[in-house]
Amino acid sequence: MSREKTNGKSRNSNSKTHLDQRRSEVPGRDPFKLRILKFGGTSVGDEFCISKVLEIIRSASQESSVVVVVSAMGGVTNRLIEAGLQSEAGNLEPAKHILQELRKQHDRTVEALIHSETDRNRIRSRMDVLFEEAHQLCHGTALLRQLTARTRDAISGLGERLVTPLLASALTQSGFPSRSIESSDLLITDSCHGAAEPHMERTRELCNLHLRPLLQQGIVPVVTGFIGSTAEGVPTTLGRGGSDYSATILGAALDANEIVIWTDVDGLMTADPRLISDATLVHEVSYREASELAYFGAKVLHPKTLRAIARCGVPVWIRNTFATDRPGTRITPSGMGTGVKALAAVGDASLIRIGGPGLVGVTDALGRTFATIAAIRADALLISQSSSQNDICLVVGSSVTKHTVEALRREFAHDLAHETLEHITLDASVAIVAVVGHNVCAMSGSVGRTLTKLAEKDVNILAMTQGSSQCVLSFVVRQEDMKTALSVAHLQFELASPQSRSLRKTDTNPRPVAWFYGDERHSANAD
Repeated sequence: MSREKTNGKSRNSNSKTHLDQRRSEVPGRDPFKLRILKFGGTSVGDEFCISKVLEIIRSASQESSVVVVVSAMGGVTNRLIEAGLQSEAGNLEPAKHILQELRKQHDRTVEALIHSETDRNRIRSRMDVLFEEAHQLCHGTALLRQLTARTRDAISGLGERLVTPLLASALTQSGFPSRSIESSDLLITDSCHGAAEPHMERTRELCNLHLRPLLQQGIVPVVTGFIGSTAEGVPTTLGRGGSDYSATILGAALDANEIVIWTDVDGLMTADPRLISDATLVHEVSYREASELAYFGAKVLHPKTLRAIARCGVPVWIRNTFATDRPGTRITPSGMGTGVKALAAVGDASLIRIGGPGLVGVTDALGRTFATIAAIRADALLISQSSSQNDICLVVGSSVTKHTVEALRREFAHDLAHETLEHITLDASVAIVAVVGHNVCAMSGSVGRTLTKLAEKDVNILAMTQGSSQCVLSFVVRQEDMKTALSVAHLQFELASPQSRSLRKTDTNPRPVAWFYGDERHSANAD
């Protein structure tokens, strides 16, 4: 598609008028409603799953206009990245084998879903082009023995480009005209490969230019999630799980009324049900609460998902593709209710300590720490400074630990050499448990009881912080204590099912809680 400049404002106004007219012609359809439907990898994992997706799209299309955003088929992105890594190691044959297996997987799905031989041939011709591109990328990587961030983005985004023509054709076949659209023609980003951010103004122009006319004609656009491109046309990705983010970016660009993220779970839960058996569904949360849960490890939602719609106030639903009768979780600007809503946990984290008695004399140590981690785009899950200012405590994900420590040691090399800074140490076996809810930090009684119970179970809190948003309280524990910490917090904050809460034994004589941060002992009233 071309990217010629357009007057986005006038086009948007005219397109909206035509779109409203088109919608009003469909009986029972809301003439003013546009939904973005995003489907994750498990939702399009095979022909059976895709048939469920088709039912959902057909049903939604009878009520409103629809734009579909789709991820790669389940597991495909991981396999593509594996092919790239094998190529980087010089193992071109295993990389080719992976691509052959992926080709067979998509061929089988085409055979099962698409009845027209003409349509099958058209889809397979497109697949030929994409797999040839994959082979070329792997071949070039093997020659250079280097998988660059730019090449990794190009390889890992192929999965979405493979599945969208298939889904669009299956939808058209079922009586709902559809067209496959590559989001690289819509979603313009910066050049940060692997974690690109959108340029919203240009993205809005292109969405109105290319998607509005299709919606006017009653055509359902099926758009690749996860990928975008720079203004120069270089492929980028939004990061793993970024299809959620793609959906909200498009929702903001098109002024959608609603965004529904269809996945393989019922919605946001009070805790990870794989760890806490009596976790229950959270019916409604605020943008801020959902963002904190995603940031601290709730896998249902990409951490950046709600950034694009923060100013729009568009409600986001998380629903189960395979249980459409269940209500799911609604995410709104203000949420509903007060108190703790849910817990999240990051199990593969590292604790970095920068400090020593001389830290107080190091010029702008905290500011330099922030600047260093920002420069390498490493997310700090938790950062704090002890009251004596002898230690800065920093927690990052395990995947960026090595890079972060190296960057900090470079930044503070002079201070370490002259012993004004004593150490930069690493503990690679910690976890974070985050308690999320409206004004959670005001719940001193529940917090105190939770800390008391953790102490009774010999769970040491290595660090603890209150988020600036006032809706998250997070503490660092040993990795082996994470499940215990979650279980205790889930019970003490009364997040469990009523049946589980009724079994809780009341401790009539709780002991005062104490925990250690660095070399300092702290305590809290358990009342």
